[in-house]
Amino acid sequence: MKNIGLTGNIAAGKSTVARLFAEWGATIIDADAIVHELQRPGTPVFRAIIDRYGPGVVAEDGTLDRAALRGLVFDDKKALADLNAIVHPAVAAERTRLIAEAQASGVKLLIHDIPLLFEVGDPAKFDAVVLVDAPVAARRERLERTRGLDRGTAESMIAAQMPSAEKRKRATFLIDNDGSIEKLEQRTREVWNRLLRLR
Repeated sequence: MKNIGLTGNIAAGKSTVARLFAEWGATIIDADAIVHELQRPGTPVFRAIIDRYGPGVVAEDGTLDRAALRGLVFDDKKALADLNAIVHPAVAAERTRLIAEAQASGVKLLIHDIPLLFEVGDPAKFDAVVLVDAPVAARRERLERTRGLDRGTAESMIAAQMPSAEKRKRATFLIDNDGSIEKLEQRTREVWNRLLRLR
């Protein structure tokens, strides 16, 4: 089984590429989906977050208020480190379980969708790393249009991540998302075909 890391900075188009890979037959382990599952009300991770950050990070419906939590950790390195210490070990344990499950069921290509792979992960653990990238201006526009963010917030979220220029040097395969959806699909298919030939 080949383990492939899939990453990309915010609003670069990584989720679209992951969806295409899934349509073409890959098994996807989505780090964000794991986090959301682990942070459901009543879980140990949810309780640990409330213990650390207080009831202000609980929404009216009893779920985690992600925007409130993001606001608390965004410019506070200690608060962010504490959050990572709560979440990352649980995510790692769940990923290990899902990998074993995929291997047991004969999966040939396992795609690990990890937004912050270069920031908090270990790219060397994968047989290849696919980076989806897009120009900063396009990413900012997408954040404003699809998430309703103001320009300042969008720019802060982009600036908080490692610059894609650094990631481009370290990726095995690059998918530039600087054109139409058809062009993105064509470039993704080219990388997909190369992944299938990995030895």
